[in-house]
Amino acid sequence: MTTTAADREIDRLLALHPKGFDLSLERVSRLLEKLDNPQDRLPPVIHIAGTNGKGSAAAFSRALLEAAGHSVHVHTSPHLVNWHERYRMGAPGGGRLVEDEVLAEAVARAAKVNGGEHITVFEILTAVTFLLFSEHPADAAIIEVGLGGRFDATNVISRPAVSVIMPISLDHEAFLGDRVELIAAEKAGIIKPGAPVVIGAQETSTAQDVLVATAERLGCPHLVYGQDFLAYEENGRMIFQDETGLMDLTPPRLPGRHQYANAAAAIAAVKTAGFTLSHRAVDKAMTSVDWPGRMQRLPKGKLSELAPEGAEVWLDGGHNPGAGVVVAEALAEQEERFARPLFLICGMLNTKDQVGYFRAFEGMARHVYTVPVSSSDAGVPNAELANRAMSAGLSAEPVNSVANALMLLRDTWDPGETPPRILIGGSLYLAGEVLAQNGTPPA
Repeated sequence: MTTTAADREIDRLLALHPKGFDLSLERVSRLLEKLDNPQDRLPPVIHIAGTNGKGSAAAFSRALLEAAGHSVHVHTSPHLVNWHERYRMGAPGGGRLVEDEVLAEAVARAAKVNGGEHITVFEILTAVTFLLFSEHPADAAIIEVGLGGRFDATNVISRPAVSVIMPISLDHEAFLGDRVELIAAEKAGIIKPGAPVVIGAQETSTAQDVLVATAERLGCPHLVYGQDFLAYEENGRMIFQDETGLMDLTPPRLPGRHQYANAAAAIAAVKTAGFTLSHRAVDKAMTSVDWPGRMQRLPKGKLSELAPEGAEVWLDGGHNPGAGVVVAEALAEQEERFARPLFLICGMLNTKDQVGYFRAFEGMARHVYTVPVSSSDAGVPNAELANRAMSAGLSAEPVNSVANALMLLRDTWDPGETPPRILIGGSLYLAGEVLAQNGTPPA
């Protein structure tokens, strides 16, 4: 892969500053003050937190705003292949990933102003988000939380147009707590006094109760999925309903019934942020939304062509038990439409609940190939991961790479059998590796 000017600037940061997260607002606030507080000069902000679905909510929000004719900046993390993916710059007719020289200059400027003081790379890159989004005009900015909420580096926005909390489940317990209510309290930290809140479909009443109580305590108008808005399937269509009435819509392009709820949260959020959405714009957004690495049908490329002839190859970066459930449900829907044997190719990090993730596929997956995650120091050895999959009741074996797994499946496949459905998943790091190796990075 070609090294860009921005890559070189970020590599310098990685050599100087600690990796990972160190949850605090002190360091990023200090840096932003030296940069003249660009976070206070943003267009209306849609700030999104949650364990699962926040990336989809960001993608739907972007699609809705662009379909309505607005330019919108989007910050998401982590990236899959290139750092530039974290910064989508709003432009008439649709956004684009930040130009390399623009990103390199902003990173160098933030690093120079920081002056070598203790800070994490994520905090500097978050400051870069605010620099870029404040210096380039747009109608809105969508900003996804990196980790948690209360002490996440993005949580310096004093008055968001709307705060959005997507489904909450156990993840990052070492940072956020080992109970759903504790994690919900951390996510609720992005709620600001008096600023409106949209609460997406929650997996437990415990999480929802914490979020509603926080909104009420801070005097925030709030909308709750299932009470104030919802979406459901009817006669092959998606129906969105809120206090203004019904919208009969084309189903979302992103597969899985869980995306109906994610789309609904985005519609509610964009409307709450003060933007008018016509029925036509919402329908267009459902068909144009794009979110790489999340239940993505892997396009033709160097890797996908190694699969058995006629196979379906899917890619998903979900990496916790909650994500496993929604991915398994999405695959079950595919099975209802066209039955195929399901195989998994999985790599995971040692910070995740691997057994909990695999348990979602018990009774569905015929076999699991476990692979290393070479782009992370925290990858679980493939032999150990195979044991975790077997602990969840699955048949599993370790192989050295995704390419080897696909070739092994191809070479042993009975051509008289229906071609398989293959899910490559378990880690966003692995998803990024796959898109890079396939030659199909996000654009």
